[in-house]
Order: sequence, then C-alpha cells, then structure tokens
Amino acid sequence: MNYKDLKGQTIGAAVSGGLDSCTISQWLVDNGVKVVAFTADLGQPDEENIDDIKYRMLASGAEEAVMVDAKEAMALAGIHVIQAQAMYEGGYWNTTGIARHVTVEALVPEMEKRGITVLTHGATGRGNDQVRFQLATNMINPNFEVYAPWRDTDLWEDFPNPKETDFPGRTEMIDYCNAKGLPITATHDKPYSTDANLLGLTHEAGKLEFLDVPASFITPGMGVHPIDAPDEVELFTVRWEKGIPVEINGQAVSVLEAMQQANEIGGRNGVGIGIHTVENRFVGIKSRGVYESPGMSLLGQTYEFILQMILDRRARKIFLQASDVVSEQIYQGYWFDAATTAARATINTFTEKATATITVALYKGNISFHAAQDVPHSLYSEETASMEAVGSFNHADSTGFLGVLGVSARALNVAGLTTFTQKPREEGDLKEENVRWYATDGLD
Repeated sequence: MNYKDLKGQTIGAAVSGGLDSCTISQWLVDNGVKVVAFTADLGQPDEENIDDIKYRMLASGAEEAVMVDAKEAMALAGIHVIQAQAMYEGGYWNTTGIARHVTVEALVPEMEKRGITVLTHGATGRGNDQVRFQLATNMINPNFEVYAPWRDTDLWEDFPNPKETDFPGRTEMIDYCNAKGLPITATHDKPYSTDANLLGLTHEAGKLEFLDVPASFITPGMGVHPIDAPDEVELFTVRWEKGIPVEINGQAVSVLEAMQQANEIGGRNGVGIGIHTVENRFVGIKSRGVYESPGMSLLGQTYEFILQMILDRRARKIFLQASDVVSEQIYQGYWFDAATTAARATINTFTEKATATITVALYKGNISFHAAQDVPHSLYSEETASMEAVGSFNHADSTGFLGVLGVSARALNVAGLTTFTQKPREEGDLKEENVRWYATDGLD
C-alpha cells in the first residue's frame, strides 16, 4: 500500500508519541492523509505525564489523539508470560513483543467505533514489530488494512540523496521535525533508542549496535545497575494462587499493583537491569538489545521456584516444550493464533496448581531462594528426600530398580554404543572392538 492510495482518507495511527510517531503523522498529513492518533497507555515508565503524548500528536498534525487505558491488560499479559516462563532465547522476557499484541487489541475496537479500517504504525522494515502489528491486526479484524510508512518507497526513492521529506535515518527525521517545529524529545546526541511499557524497557540501536559498548552503558529507567544497588539484602515475599500474585509482603494486591510493586522493589535492587542479548529476529538478522524487566524477572523467578516443586520430570518436559512454543509465538507475532492457545491450555494445567508463598532475598541484582510455605501441590517431601535415617523411603528398594536399568546399560556396551573419556586402567572383559575410546588429551 502506498500513501497515494490513502489521500483524502482517515487512518488510525498506533503511536507512542516518539520520533517515529511525530515524523510519520506530520508527513502523512503533509501528503493529504487524515490521521487520528491512537495510543495505548501501557504504564510507560518513561512518560512523566502520559497525556503529553496527545499534545505531541496533535502538534504533529493529527486530527484527534485518543488515549486508551491498557495498563491492567498489560499487567495481566505479563503474568501470562510468567506463567509460561516465555523468555525468548532464554533471556528476554518478551516485554515489547507481548506489548504489541496488547496495543493492537486495545486500539482496533476504538478505530472500529470511528469507522476507521486502516491502521498505520512506525515499525521499520527490518524489525519484528512490523510483523506483530500486521499479524495481530489481521487476526483481530481481517477487514483491516495495515499501512507501514517505512516500507513506502516514496520515503526512500531518492536515497542516498534524499529530499527534505525522505527519511533514511533518525538524523533526517530529527531535522525534519525540528524544521516543522514539532515537540519531539529525541536529539542528535541521544546514544540509543528506548521502547517502554509497564513490563520493561527495550534499549537498542545507536551506540548499542557496537558490541564493544557494555550493557552498563544504558541509563536505567526502571531502577539501578546492580553495582549501584544497596549493600544490604532485602527480602521479598509473594503469594501466588493458581498462577496469580495476590499478595506482596503480606498486603493484598491486584495484578497491576503486583507488577508495579515488583518493578519498584526489583528495580531498586538492580534485578533485571541491563540484560544483554544478541538475538535472532524473525526477519532473519541478528540484533542486539539491552533490556530492563525488574518486575518480570523478580516475579518470574519466584514462579519458577513453584514450578520446581509441583512439576515431576514428565510434566517439566511437557511444560518446557509448551513454554518454548509460547515464547517464540509472542516474539513472532502469533499470540492470538491456535498454536498459542493450545500451548497455553497445556500450561494452564500446571498453572491451576501453582499456589505457594515464596520469599526470596535480593542483593545487587541477584535473586536467592529464601523460603517456600503453603505449597499444597508440592511433590517435594522432606521425609523422602532426606539423607538422614528418617522417613519411609527404603534404600534397599532401589536395588531392583537399578537392576532393571542395568540390563539396558550392559546392552549398550555389547551393541557398541558406549563412549568413555579415557580407558579404564583395567579393561576386564570389555570388548575392545565394541567400545569407542576418547582420551582426555585427544582421540586414541
């Protein structure tokens, strides 16, 4: 879709009020497109006054600026991510990924009320967000069109010799906005870009694209670097009931309050601040991000401690498979599809049993287990796990169990399917031709 196809029409712009939002809104208006700006209030910690976004968008040519409160939805989505332990590639809590789904789900109904059927966004053509906006919109309302200005060749046709209205990079966007007198907060010397919501901050681009720039280069927006955290331990207690946090430090909380308090407590102790990842984007390129997610990291770790107590080895295997699916689905823009629904249904089997009171000790970015209480579905038994002469476990009962396992172990050797790091001193009856030997200093 080209901007020329939209001249005279009114489109809905999903905006954050940042540089991209202001630039695109004004550029579209300059080119004859009517823009209504829609913003989801996701509890962005980088906005002192969320209504300032409306001011910036109206100043950037929007006919109307609509704010939709989605903080509760954002907090609940974060808890769903925690229930699935859905960290992409092991370290990133999918804070921006899940936020795009929450945003679209909040904004599309507001556009429908106004008869708007085209959604535009400021995501670039080399990132993941363009996919998330596209797929989420199409799944929620297949009659909507999605217009991505940064893929519109009219913005790029003269590159690398751009016109005044072409934007090959942030420098040109800043110059354009300054020339138009738009109230942007971006500056030429800002060293990186940040995307913010209640669940976390994503820092990328600029100087962070260079791997010799440490993760500690960022200025935290949700807490402090671990090195700057207090020199004393702080205890944190959370009560989970059926996978939902209902109390923090003995006080009843809503889901939103739980996330807000976990952000504050985790952040001041350096938890989840400066998480460095070099990840695989859906579009096929590597990207570097430095993340902040204090509340997600703190609540997520306490939830993992519950899972350790309630999942047996077979359930853990199923859980991990479903967790991997959900994590990738969020990252790639498929939160609303059938595969995610099925994986979450599997996870919900375990979520129903996730009840416990967990206390952890926080110290300079570290989360240490302190205590677990009232875990009705725990499989852990102090009696059967004890190495002392207590409990009903009979050590002799393991003899038959190991005898059965030993049959297959011997069969592996006879079949030539065993390997060793070095030859035993006395090989005994082992058949040399059936065994592959590996020495510690190389192959024998």
